[in-house]
Amino acid sequence: MTALVVVLMFVGFVILDFLVRATNRRMEEKRRLRKREEVLHTALRLEFADEARSLKRVEVPQPKATILAVDDEPVVLDSLRRILVLDGFSVDTVESGPEALSLVQRRDYDFLFTDLKMPDMDGVAVVKAVNHLRPDTDIAVITGFATIETAVETMKHGAVAYVQKPFTPDELTEFANSLLIKREARLEAQRRPVVHLVAPALAESLAEREFCVPGGAFLSEGHVWVRVEPDGDVRVGLDDFARKALGTIDGIELPGEGTTVRRGEPLFAVRRGSRTIHFAAPLAGSVRQINGALGGDTARLSKSPYDRGWVCLMQPADLPAALRTLRIGEPVVTWYQDEIARLRSAGGPAAEGAPAVDWETFERQFLQRSQPVGV
Repeated sequence: MTALVVVLMFVGFVILDFLVRATNRRMEEKRRLRKREEVLHTALRLEFADEARSLKRVEVPQPKATILAVDDEPVVLDSLRRILVLDGFSVDTVESGPEALSLVQRRDYDFLFTDLKMPDMDGVAVVKAVNHLRPDTDIAVITGFATIETAVETMKHGAVAYVQKPFTPDELTEFANSLLIKREARLEAQRRPVVHLVAPALAESLAEREFCVPGGAFLSEGHVWVRVEPDGDVRVGLDDFARKALGTIDGIELPGEGTTVRRGEPLFAVRRGSRTIHFAAPLAGSVRQINGALGGDTARLSKSPYDRGWVCLMQPADLPAALRTLRIGEPVVTWYQDEIARLRSAGGPAAEGAPAVDWETFERQFLQRSQPVGV
């Protein structure tokens, strides 16, 4: 009986907590809506004749996005403002194409909504001009049934979508939010780091802000590359991610020829001043040969990481098993993008040879070695 009471009390508390949270969310949404209505009422009484004669501006706190709408019908603009502002967008409206063009050159807008049939300058001309002046602004066309074909045609000139009038508040907010989702997805894709899959020798000619991975080579999680030679030995070295994160390298500690290592054990190290970072062996095996030229020219590591900057040649203990633990090809590109994003959060790549992330942090976050294993 006691257990049943405890269970019922627990269920009651859970239900009560859910109701309280739901009530708080509704109250918070109502508070935000009242605030937007107050802003809408206040802003519509302001004048912006110095920017555009017909401009009406409503700016809400922390807007979803900023929209400029142009239409020669004030009643349409009034409807756009009220619906979009109450949904959380900041909105500027003007009644002519030339005014819209003047504004897009002065201010940053996420979206431009333009009518098609307007005197002096029609919507097609507005689309073409805004796409030329501000290609970063997404353009949507407001159209009536009779001009749908023209609206579709504007998409060849830079418009991303169109909405048909008359529209209901729900239709307009759904349209605006779908545009916002698509824009955010596109911008996120554009923010993804640029990573090229290149021939080893081409890493030397790549722009400093771009990253590359070697075609035909494998990469370990410890940012060491592995290239299989025709005789079954493997050549290893420092990858492009590590060289750009670390910046200038003063010296390198090479392994001794004949040294046997397990995967995950220290293989070589690089120095900058008093700091030293160790890189783990990407596979188990013995060192057959070292790149002695690096001793007198560590710049090879940075200038030619996948070619002249190789570190050593190894005879693998079990090559097929070792390769299963490494990455190659397109999966490396995706992994690199994630690693670069993490690096940016930590401080970013080195600038002008100076590391943005201290080496100790870099080693701990990106080169943490797993327990040594036999392959």
